[in-house]
Amino acid sequence: MDRITAHRNWGLHSAVAVTIALVAVIAALAWSPWSTRWPAFAMLAVLAAAYLAYGWRGYESPRAAAGFVPLLVVAALVLPAIVPTTAFVQCMLFPVAWCQLDRVRPAILVSLAIGLASGIGLQIATGPAGLVSTLLVEAVSVVGACALGLWITRIARLSDERRQLIEELRATQDSLAEAHRRAGVTSERERLARELHDTVAQNLAGIVMLTERARGDLAADRVDRLDERLTILEESARAALEESRSLVAAGSAGIAGDGLAAALHRLGERFHRETGIPVAVTAPDCSLDRDTQVVLLRTAQEALANVRAHAAAGSVQVHLTVAATHVGLRVTDDGAGFDPERPTAGHGLRGLRERLALAGGSCTITSAPGNGSAVSVTLPVSTAPGPPGAATSLAGATQ
Repeated sequence: MDRITAHRNWGLHSAVAVTIALVAVIAALAWSPWSTRWPAFAMLAVLAAAYLAYGWRGYESPRAAAGFVPLLVVAALVLPAIVPTTAFVQCMLFPVAWCQLDRVRPAILVSLAIGLASGIGLQIATGPAGLVSTLLVEAVSVVGACALGLWITRIARLSDERRQLIEELRATQDSLAEAHRRAGVTSERERLARELHDTVAQNLAGIVMLTERARGDLAADRVDRLDERLTILEESARAALEESRSLVAAGSAGIAGDGLAAALHRLGERFHRETGIPVAVTAPDCSLDRDTQVVLLRTAQEALANVRAHAAAGSVQVHLTVAATHVGLRVTDDGAGFDPERPTAGHGLRGLRERLALAGGSCTITSAPGNGSAVSVTLPVSTAPGPPGAATSLAGATQ
């Protein structure tokens, strides 16, 4: 039982108790054509006992209502027949009948029966002289009861529909909240997968490659190179540790306070030291929001990771361009190339496209077997670029 229905039922219980008590007072004090009034008190006692026993359940139980509603008709007949003023009891009989009957037609028929029974009772008490007034009073009572009952029934149905809609809305909101939570979890997992692939995984791949080279140098008795190899291994391990800590802290690893241009230069320099492939970086100092810088840096990292793993290139060029409304990054190599239309099983290019799509950017990959590769990305920017102090360097030229 909902809260509104419970309040309604308690109101009806109170109304029944007050009305029975008031009618009992009227039956004791008002005029009666009979020398004894015990049938009226007996009827009130039976009505009260029946209501306490099972009648109060009639608002929810059709079986209880079927046993109690006929008693309302009997009370409408007996009470006015003994004490005419007790016809006042109809003010309680009509609403109880309407609330205990589910359908409108039976409620109207019971209202007619109560009005007819009350009219007969009044005629028994007053005789033919009161026929006109009895007909008038009962007609107004039945019509008023039916009109009020139909109105209240309509309001109750609208209330039920509104309650049902609210319950459906709450269920839908709960379902949407759960769907958003799951989508958020999935999105966060995908973000972490992209971050790990573009940062820690690439550093670990570099560490593996450097370790293999160090083993080769050791096997070939080139001990003079081991110190440099170990230095680069330490730097790569420290970088992986720093990036791991940044990811744990829910940040984005790779961008320091000196901006994207410096990060690209550091990336090219480290790539050259790890692989021996020279990287020419052209990157102007610019003012970009952090998210845009991270996306561009991850693009460069992924492109260089593919060069290291597949291209067998002799050199790489990284070129950053900044305009008023967009920023572009192009990474080219002179390696073996590949067919961009052929599907790949790796996560790198797919993750790169997903990252760019989330940022509203685009990615174009140009390559052919034997002709090298070029990865070009474009991102919209919301801030104006800073002074274009373009700097071109050949990473690792001083190594």
